[in-house]
Amino acid sequence: MEKADPFADSVVAALPEAALVFCARSDQIIALNTAARQLLGLPEHVPPFSTLLGESIGRFVVFLDELDSRGSAWTRQVQILRRGQAHLRAELRGRTLPGESGHVVLTLTDLDEMDRRTELTEVAELQRAGLNEWKRAESFFADLERRNQLILNAAGEGIYGLNSEGKTTFVNRAAQEMLGWTAEDLLGKDIHSIMHHTHMNGDVYHHHDCPIYKSFRFEQVNRIEDEVFWRKDGRPMQVEYISTPIYDHQILAGAVVIFRDVTERKENENKLRHALEEIAQLRDRLEQENAYLQEEINSERAHLTIIGTSNTIRQIVARIDLVAPTDATVMISGEPGTGKTLIANEIHRASSRSRRPLIHFNCSSVVPEAVEAELFGQVKGGPHAAKQDKPGKLELAHGGTLFLDDVEDLPPEVQGKLLHALQTNTVRRVGDTREKELDIRVICASTITPKGALAAQRLREALYMHLSLFPITTEPLRDHPEDIPSLATHLLRVACLKLNRPVPSISSRVMQELQAYAWPGNVRELRNVIERAAIVSKGRKLEVEISRAAGASASLPETIRTEAEVQAMVRANIVAALRSANGKVSGAAGAAAILDMKPTTLHSRIKSFDITESDWR
Repeated sequence: MEKADPFADSVVAALPEAALVFCARSDQIIALNTAARQLLGLPEHVPPFSTLLGESIGRFVVFLDELDSRGSAWTRQVQILRRGQAHLRAELRGRTLPGESGHVVLTLTDLDEMDRRTELTEVAELQRAGLNEWKRAESFFADLERRNQLILNAAGEGIYGLNSEGKTTFVNRAAQEMLGWTAEDLLGKDIHSIMHHTHMNGDVYHHHDCPIYKSFRFEQVNRIEDEVFWRKDGRPMQVEYISTPIYDHQILAGAVVIFRDVTERKENENKLRHALEEIAQLRDRLEQENAYLQEEINSERAHLTIIGTSNTIRQIVARIDLVAPTDATVMISGEPGTGKTLIANEIHRASSRSRRPLIHFNCSSVVPEAVEAELFGQVKGGPHAAKQDKPGKLELAHGGTLFLDDVEDLPPEVQGKLLHALQTNTVRRVGDTREKELDIRVICASTITPKGALAAQRLREALYMHLSLFPITTEPLRDHPEDIPSLATHLLRVACLKLNRPVPSISSRVMQELQAYAWPGNVRELRNVIERAAIVSKGRKLEVEISRAAGASASLPETIRTEAEVQAMVRANIVAALRSANGKVSGAAGAAAILDMKPTTLHSRIKSFDITESDWR
């Protein structure tokens, strides 16, 4: 053995197994620990390492080559001679020692000793297995019960059992968590009186009515989808459950109940139902808007545009161009038939709200008692006993424009409510407590000046100030007769298109007659005259009767008539108008328009004079 190396000694001393440091160049053992000395049976004077190899020296050289190449290696092919004993069957592991050329750390494991320890280990395991087998048998039923309990507790649904007396026999974890009751609260007690005692409305739920009790009393399987269990904190929990009878050796022993909490689902169903109701209301509103717009399209005014080149018409067009892009309220005033509705249409069409409807509400065409419901809407069963929810004109105009014609005829109490709605941008239906947001632009029209309506106390001052932000005044047709030729030509073309008639020409004589007439009914009267002329004209030229009627009326002597004669004339005049309009009262070509009166007024007079269809046929 070479001179002692402190580093090598420290390396092998730190290893728990048999280890030595071997110098491959000198064939000397530089250091070894006590375990290696005892395993190899070496004396104090250690011989060269090759003397321990015997016939395995060749395999050891191969091992050294692998070790030199990889830095570490192991083998079980090398047998080592032990002093005075047989060969040692060992596992040899080697690693080169850093910093020392040719020095190798070798560890040796006695494979025979390892086999003996393995056998002892296997014997001990067999003994332990035999010792534990009877313990397994002893705990079999306990484990089975525990597994069943684990299964019940792992279930997401609440599960509990009752005996034939209605006493609770078991409750799983999910049931305890959902109900807030612990097993100690429920086991052995009447569970119905604890958590199933009352209906949702507070009525007592008797045992004999309970489907769960019927399960074990009448051997019925009952599936219930809408009931209430009461939690420990007093809150109701909506549940659906199935109760099934259970048997012990074919003897009815009780029932098992499996339930789930459907409170959230029911709430979502209610929300969905309310949402569908809102969608239905919105659909009804859109259908009403569509019907309203279709009526507007079909009406004659849908074909009109502002016709004329006079200064009066130019000024109106200029004011329309100024106000249309804004959301300012507009007050249009002028005599009947001067085109106030047409101006409102043009303002809306040129505004940013043109994609939404222009809702037209004639304040004088509805009886005062119904104005509020028509304007603000109403809820089902409200003050007017409505059969269904109905949006008013304000709601229909949301996002668009509301045109209030004859605004001075609004009842005073409705004027105050309208002003509140416009100032707060909210609307509340008649009979409702909820307010809805409102986004509308308001255009108003009046046959008298706003100041005149204010002076006559027909329009509240606060409402007048709100509505008359931008006034537009229409002039009577007699003040700009230069526009009559273009108006007459346009109205004739529209009338012939409506009547499916060829368009006759207007002679210079007829045009002069039209321009010479004062037109107290303005453009509306001109339209009616042109339409009647289109009906009666048979040739290529238009034949009008306005000048002859005017001349005849001028030549009549002044005559005083009795009240009965006046009433008879009024009745005859209404009958003639109905005959001319083919019985139609309202609308552009109706008798009310011909007589220049409100349709409601005409209806009232037809009723008072007892005029029937046989009178005008």
